[in-house]
Amino acid sequence: MSSLVDYSAIQSLPEVWAIAAQRFTNIVALHDPHSKPETILTYSQLCQNIQHFASGLQALGIQTKSTVALIADNSPRWLVADQGIMMAGCSNAVRSSQAERSELLYILKDSDSVALVVEDQKTLKKLFPEIQNLPIQFIILLSEEETTNETPIKTINFQQLLNLGSTSTLQPSHLSEKDLATLIYTSGTTGQPKGVMLSHSNLLHQIKTIGVIVQPEPGDHVLSILPSWHSYERSCEYFLISQGCTQFYTNIRYFKNDLTQYKPRYMVGVPRIWESLYEGVQKQFREQSESKQKLVNFFLKNSERYVINKRIADNLSLDHLHASPSERIIARLKSLVYAPIHFLGDRLVYNKIRQAIGGNLKAFISGGGSLARHIETFYEIINIPVLVGYGLTETSPVTNARTLDRNLRGSSGQPFPYTEIRIVHPETRQPLPNGEKGLVLIRGPQIMQGYYKKPEATTKVIDADGWFDSGDLGWVTPMNDLVLTGRAKDTIVLSNGENIEPQPIEDACVRSPYIDQIMLVGQDEKALGALIVPNLEALKKWSQDGQFNLSFPDYHTSRTEIEKSDLYSKPVQDLFKQELNREVRNRPGYRADDQIKVFRIILEPFSQENGTMTQTLKIKRPVVTQQYQDLINGMFE
Repeated sequence: MSSLVDYSAIQSLPEVWAIAAQRFTNIVALHDPHSKPETILTYSQLCQNIQHFASGLQALGIQTKSTVALIADNSPRWLVADQGIMMAGCSNAVRSSQAERSELLYILKDSDSVALVVEDQKTLKKLFPEIQNLPIQFIILLSEEETTNETPIKTINFQQLLNLGSTSTLQPSHLSEKDLATLIYTSGTTGQPKGVMLSHSNLLHQIKTIGVIVQPEPGDHVLSILPSWHSYERSCEYFLISQGCTQFYTNIRYFKNDLTQYKPRYMVGVPRIWESLYEGVQKQFREQSESKQKLVNFFLKNSERYVINKRIADNLSLDHLHASPSERIIARLKSLVYAPIHFLGDRLVYNKIRQAIGGNLKAFISGGGSLARHIETFYEIINIPVLVGYGLTETSPVTNARTLDRNLRGSSGQPFPYTEIRIVHPETRQPLPNGEKGLVLIRGPQIMQGYYKKPEATTKVIDADGWFDSGDLGWVTPMNDLVLTGRAKDTIVLSNGENIEPQPIEDACVRSPYIDQIMLVGQDEKALGALIVPNLEALKKWSQDGQFNLSFPDYHTSRTEIEKSDLYSKPVQDLFKQELNREVRNRPGYRADDQIKVFRIILEPFSQENGTMTQTLKIKRPVVTQQYQDLINGMFE
């Protein structure tokens, strides 16, 4: 970590940018190839734009310690606005412009925002007429659109603000580490969002410690796809840009091409992104001739044996934490047996996969959910490290992470510096010994100040000793790696009293090439059930290869028609039963109650667009349950 820029002496986040501009002056900081016009900012230009944005806000009369709402999406201008607001001595309340109108209005009101920075005129119009009754003194458009006189609230565009700032003198804001930096409203899956209060100290802890995971070099390319306002992407961006990286903005439509074109060294993402890359590779494999498919499968099977034995030998296997020295020696010998096949597979197959996704990756940084074991193993086989971390919005967010030196697959890694993890009994709150599963409590410098204007909600999750209740279940290894097993509120309790954590079983089921997405159900029932979104392309190929001559509906077919279609024919139903049984039984720690006894097929994928997924692509279980309640009830009749 010696090559990292040291920010230990600063008191607030905006102080980063003058230091970065001095160190990395002409290196490109931000590059948005998909904006019109294309946007490229060097470190010097970025710092200047942030300063002009801040002095422009001050010229408009903003008072220090005020809150400014920032409702916008990924772009270089987002970072300029975010840091400009803080440099002016204010905090911001952030949200996507794509959020529901009612949610945006709730945030504007709840946050006591006195000014609004908004994506464009279209987003602004969503907020009328209610915005006129809020104490908003002025509005800034992040676009170059001409402002209109439709509202009595003073409105200027991005360039006009920068021009104003360039002719004004920036007044120092004298921020301290304890000052509020941002309010991030939890999207969650139920109830009204709560404003998580993160201080400059919270965010600076991330900048000062994420270097334990990765040590980037100035000019390293980084690909950004997650929402910039989200705590996970935001803290990683702050850190990577503070170290002189060049950040390229991408989106779901372009990111596979951008991987190839911009050859990132690092990319921050969530499990669904790594799964989609994996599925793309599997699709290419299925399109090869039968002989090539056999060869690829031969390499993959033997490489899996190689990496699993190597994990045991290196004491990095979650299933063999207590392996004896002799067991590790045997595993080492087995890995040596499989090594020649693995390295031949690397030369013939895996190297081509790496080249197809840029050929320059040092690591994927993953958060926002668990990574299925087969996905972990696949990336290990093709030699692209995936460093999984853990945290919540309330923890700024990262508390734990794996590193290149200790990449214990299946875990969320060891705690960050100055961070403590405690596992307690969910009901008695008594501490549990290593290896026992319980509720995860966290204490450290990254814990939020509290929920804005909600002291009772704050005291429910942060106790008198500063321990934050994560709501997650997990256990800790002898080496202090955190292993998550699910959300306390996601636990399915069967009628026989058995508690089932759905996530690990779902992760196992999506190993099947015929299952694209799955959500377990079965609260208070005798057995588990599932809603399955199939991979229609793989099903069609299976049908053709098996000469079943089945036809499948498209994604827009009604539920009634789906149930009359070949998706509910005996061959297809038998196929899914076989796939579910195999994948669930092959899962480590399998129990009889884990079996999925009933299921229904749905064709509309879970997504942000239809409201069934969060911004970090986690399934909103209560929303899906409500949406498909009749279907769920029907499968248990």
